[in-house]
Amino acid sequence: MANPFRYALLLGMLGLFSCQPAAPKGEAPKAENAAESTGAVTPWPDYEQLDDVIGLNEQWTGDLDGIIQRRRLRVLVPYSMTTYYLDGTERKGMAYEAMIHFEQFLNKSLGKSTQPPYVQTVFVPMSRDQLIPALLQGYGDLIAENLTVTPGRERQVAFSTPLLTGAREVVVTGPSSPELKSLEDLPGKTLFLRRSSSFFEHVQSINDSLKTQGKPQIAVEWIDEHLEDEDVLGMLNQGLISLTVTDEFKGKFWASVFPKIGVRSDLCIHEASDIAWAMRPGNSDLKAKIDAFVGQNRKGTLMGNMLFNRYLGKESEVKEAFTAKDKARFQALQDYFTRYGQQYQLDWILLAALGFQESRYNQQLKSRAGAVGIMQVLPTTAKDKNINIPNIYEEEGNIHAGTKVLRYMIDNYFISKSIDSLNAGLFGVASYNAGPSRVQELRRKAAAQGLNPDVWFNNVELIAGHEIGRETVQYVSNIYKYYCSYRYLYHYYKQAEKAPWKASGR
Repeated sequence: MANPFRYALLLGMLGLFSCQPAAPKGEAPKAENAAESTGAVTPWPDYEQLDDVIGLNEQWTGDLDGIIQRRRLRVLVPYSMTTYYLDGTERKGMAYEAMIHFEQFLNKSLGKSTQPPYVQTVFVPMSRDQLIPALLQGYGDLIAENLTVTPGRERQVAFSTPLLTGAREVVVTGPSSPELKSLEDLPGKTLFLRRSSSFFEHVQSINDSLKTQGKPQIAVEWIDEHLEDEDVLGMLNQGLISLTVTDEFKGKFWASVFPKIGVRSDLCIHEASDIAWAMRPGNSDLKAKIDAFVGQNRKGTLMGNMLFNRYLGKESEVKEAFTAKDKARFQALQDYFTRYGQQYQLDWILLAALGFQESRYNQQLKSRAGAVGIMQVLPTTAKDKNINIPNIYEEEGNIHAGTKVLRYMIDNYFISKSIDSLNAGLFGVASYNAGPSRVQELRRKAAAQGLNPDVWFNNVELIAGHEIGRETVQYVSNIYKYYCSYRYLYHYYKQAEKAPWKASGR
């Protein structure tokens, strides 16, 4: 049975990739950046790694006694570099480490052996907007993400003892932000927020008050639910968005990574927030056990401080996009991206994101494997009968070849009634890095583990993280983030009628 959660991305991105074939079928060209798998795929280990997929399709809403009887606690988490992720056979993140400690705590309290544990922790990754619905529908037992306690959420879930108290939600500015002297300057401005965030809930409360006073309200533009706080702050740092809100403690850390953001402690939209984990209402026994554990291990304790510093003390792995030089190169190359995007029915902004990830628009770049140019195309690939594009040492020929390779892989491997256009494109991007045969093998292994083989995010992505490590997962994630960034910036220029980039093909 396929996973019932399809993990939708931005609705506006569903038309990102065309599913109409644009290239003849035949022998697949070689992948540009990574060799195809030449040996047997490493077999999936037994129970310890299966924790990432067991229970994804099962609805169950019992309390601690049932969890003990079933011998597994299903933990819902966002797939994030700070919360939970797979790096080959290693699982990492604050939620992962905290829940392994809780697993030991629970089994010890039951008088059970912890080698192997009597009750196992099963991690179920999903997008942030799905966490509470999945919990309430019985697809998990606990949300181990740092959720801000809000009245709206309290009407739906039961919160644990706070992991952190006194958190403040503050406005964060960047290079493209308007001048703000006080909170009174915020109405009429636009905040970029996730719809599911506590930040939005608190902004709504402010807007309700402004509306009753007959005053202008604060505008909100939605950020994709797959973008983490650090991704949003990185976009702000580069001037791609104008204003956002974040937890003050997170903002102060990320300000050391993104030097152009300003954490406006004087512009606080909500004071004294509690941050906690969440369970279903009525699961009182599980809540009591979680509360006892949190009381011993929250921030301020040895373990709590250790995890907090380990995962909020690391820099982002995602390269920053759009320096002034990058913008100029983007402008210079836009006609090529647009021309071949139209020819091969691919979004030209996607091609620009792929080119940035591959080379940062450096046509002179040559990899150790011999791939060249903006799209990092192998000469042998360009000469393949299915591609046959000369002059890859020139910008136009290189972009043409890279575009045709991507189109070819989508058409020959991922055009299917069961794969929507978005995921066909994501699989194509993954194949550009890892090779289409390897991606097909990852899809087969995803199906064998009960995941949806036709969906990349939170499904095949998990298998890729285990089998390949972070490289391909991060590669697809980066391109997706760059794509979102480029779309936001392009939209901004179009709306402001300042467009330094031509609008051809759009």
